[in-house]
Amino acid sequence: MKSLYDVLAPAKLNLFLHVIGRRADGMHLLQSAFMLIDWCDTLHFEPCAGNGISRVDLSANLPAQDLIIRAAQALQQATGHQEGVHISVDKQVPAQAGMGGGSSDAASTLLALNRLWNLKLPLAVLSRIGLRLGADVPFFLAGQNAWIEGVGEVITPISLASARFVVIKPPAGLDTARIFSNPALKRDTDAATITGFAADPFEFGRNDLQAVASAECPGVNAGLQWLAAQGLRGRMTGSGSAVFARLQHDLDVARVDAGFEARLCRNLERHPLWGWAPE
Repeated sequence: MKSLYDVLAPAKLNLFLHVIGRRADGMHLLQSAFMLIDWCDTLHFEPCAGNGISRVDLSANLPAQDLIIRAAQALQQATGHQEGVHISVDKQVPAQAGMGGGSSDAASTLLALNRLWNLKLPLAVLSRIGLRLGADVPFFLAGQNAWIEGVGEVITPISLASARFVVIKPPAGLDTARIFSNPALKRDTDAATITGFAADPFEFGRNDLQAVASAECPGVNAGLQWLAAQGLRGRMTGSGSAVFARLQHDLDVARVDAGFEARLCRNLERHPLWGWAPE
């Protein structure tokens, strides 16, 4: 089997994120809209002798047992497949940003290895494997912008107009579990409807995690204040610490504060690996 090079793993932004309750097991019930953007990691997959799974980091150093390795191992275990793979990773999406970088890497790994190893697993099976790796993995596997409910497992595709965004990642990151466990987190937002969201998707709702995250990480507020100084209405994505705003005019992101990472992005209609697994 030939190698697979330049496999993209795009980031996502949460256009809004409401916490509407909590299950008996402590898991939070959410409503959100996930939007794919063209800020991507790039992965390369090469077959290797034996059944070993190895990885080399071409940019940022990743943990030894990151979601890429765990996804490959989970696919081997689920199928009994005995071939190995060497994975090279150009990590560009920042970690602990609320942009889903790790989950996206896991989803692209499942899709790529499903093709490389000729497993021909349908999306439903890959999604069940992916959900055990992280709540956001099935969204990236589904491959479309989506209205998200439940604990992240209820995914309804949505259409969004093409738009540009500026995304800013503060120097410090945030731990998702710590944000959700904060006693100050608002957990009783009224349930919204997809119809209400569709009327104004880029201005709808808020991020219920933003207040808690801002108290934990001053960089969140600093990023929002920088956006406000440019005449933009910013919002945090996910559990932070990245913030973003829709662009209506050109912007020089080189002027962002020292230590902050900023990028101009466009939203994507579909995942770059759309159609890589059968329905």
